[in-house]
Amino acid sequence: MREGLLPEKNKKMDTKVIKIQAKGGALSSREEQALQEAGEVLRRGGLVAFPTETVYGLGGDALNPASSRKIYEAKGRPSDNPLIVHIARMEDLAPIVKEVPREARRIAEVFWPGPLTMILPKAPKVPYETTGGLETVAVRMPSHPVAQRLIIYGGGYVAAPSANLSGRPSPTAAKYVIEDMDGRINMIIDGGEGDIGLESTIVDLTVSPPQILRPGYITQEMLAQVLGQVSVDRTILEADSGQAPRAPGMKYRHYAPRGELTIISGSSEQVTAYINARTAQDRAAGHRVGVIGTDEVLTQYRADVIRSLGSRQDEDSIARHLYSILREFDDEKVTRIYSECFEATGLGQAIMNRLLKAAGHKLIALDGNREL
Repeated sequence: MREGLLPEKNKKMDTKVIKIQAKGGALSSREEQALQEAGEVLRRGGLVAFPTETVYGLGGDALNPASSRKIYEAKGRPSDNPLIVHIARMEDLAPIVKEVPREARRIAEVFWPGPLTMILPKAPKVPYETTGGLETVAVRMPSHPVAQRLIIYGGGYVAAPSANLSGRPSPTAAKYVIEDMDGRINMIIDGGEGDIGLESTIVDLTVSPPQILRPGYITQEMLAQVLGQVSVDRTILEADSGQAPRAPGMKYRHYAPRGELTIISGSSEQVTAYINARTAQDRAAGHRVGVIGTDEVLTQYRADVIRSLGSRQDEDSIARHLYSILREFDDEKVTRIYSECFEATGLGQAIMNRLLKAAGHKLIALDGNREL
């Protein structure tokens, strides 16, 4: 593999943007050719941002240490924050892990391809640059047809965190990838908006019982139906610990808009009254204020920019719109943001995990009994 596709540090490059629709999962001959070109970029040590069913990923050759170093540099990401290795075929799992346990095969049969990442002991061929120095490797098989084809054309193993600057909201549309990565990487594949909108669930299969390290669309309840007992890392809804992260997104502040975000919990009446009072104070102090609400009470807010995540009865909609709304507040130059709180069960656990990290765990409990 050749290194050196990226220019010297701090020099901007020309980032090529290609659009691929993949309607119904089918690709045209032109799109196949474009993906072959993108795959060649990966094989030669370059970086390509691409769509998945969750968020956009920033891909490099997972078996090339130089490629992984370039990913960290392009994102401004701490090098002890592990990368996820993306594969497109089940037979490609065995060569990068010491063993494929029975639990891994069972959940792969149910949830792969899809938004699930497994933590397994790594094989020697996976460089420590990709695993953040750990003896384990995070692996997932995305279901997006563009991602699948790119992985195959790129050599079968693509390391890919979300395609945003470290700490910023993950991109669910190519325009936000371009905003963060233009001039930093070789190519961006515009495949439209993601369907899920939150990163994959991460489950650690090196411990017993298996443990969820990052919640996502595949919930604890869904995994328990296949594996039996499944635990949840206690730090998922707590402030970051000082320990080294065991999986992507565990240690550092993530998903943050530029404005200061605060989450408010309590009854619907308490929350709307409190947010409106704080909004009036902040606007009087010269702030531009945004509110993240839900359809049920959206008309009651009095902020400068008000966005609905959807109905509280539709958690899929809330998850799908969260990151794009955080990005929209940046576009609107909002400096203070208030968000409603959500139940930390099922998919709501993943939603609250992302919101709390975006807010730096700043939560105000008006009812006095909120425990996160």
